[in-house]
Amino acid sequence: MKLKNAFSLAEVLITLLIIGTVAALTIPNLIQSYKKSVVETRLAKFYSTINQAILMSEVENGSRMTWDLMENLNVTQVVSEGKTAQEWYKKYLAKYITPLKTENSQTVERKYNLYFTDGSMVTFSGSSWLYYPYAKDYKEHLVSNGADGNETYIDRDRSGSGTKYFTFIFMPTKIDNRWLYQKGVEPYLNKEFDGQTETLVSNNIYGCKKDIVSNERAYCTELIKRNGWKIPKDYPFKF
Repeated sequence: MKLKNAFSLAEVLITLLIIGTVAALTIPNLIQSYKKSVVETRLAKFYSTINQAILMSEVENGSRMTWDLMENLNVTQVVSEGKTAQEWYKKYLAKYITPLKTENSQTVERKYNLYFTDGSMVTFSGSSWLYYPYAKDYKEHLVSNGADGNETYIDRDRSGSGTKYFTFIFMPTKIDNRWLYQKGVEPYLNKEFDGQTETLVSNNIYGCKKDIVSNERAYCTELIKRNGWKIPKDYPFKF
């Protein structure tokens, strides 16, 4: 007697249904896990690379405490405090970093943009450094500037803070801020920060939580750093 080796149509359909169900349940989690891993790896790499460059630059240019200031410009008050971001970069960091490309932004802050070979980028001026793990998330767009109807280029959507971009700051001479004084490019921390990890989430101005409206979730960067550059399991956002 011959045994049947073929599957019936019903068996094939059931098998396909099971495979589809398993895929639907597991693929989104795999994608989420992969994106988190990319963000973690790139954040850690950027932090290490930029601060290593600062250390190497100090050999030639002296202590960071004596370095020139960068221009500190904003939409409401345009005040020059020093070199442009491009000039500052060329003097202090260009020899020690190898970006894929560089460019001046169109924003009123006259930021300078560095694009890296791993697909990330950073834009900076003054003391503010915004790091994008995925350079494709960086966009400059025009917004209305007050009642006069003039338009100004801006470079961030604050709703993406803590997910699309992460806030760093470089203020080594800020003597009243122990979190930044004599440091390199560090995750943003306000001088009033009490040092508690819980505050990185609960703070109503900079906390890493969904309901921040008055500023941005600048403390998300420090929250991840304190977890060994790993996104905490209870992190309030998905990637």
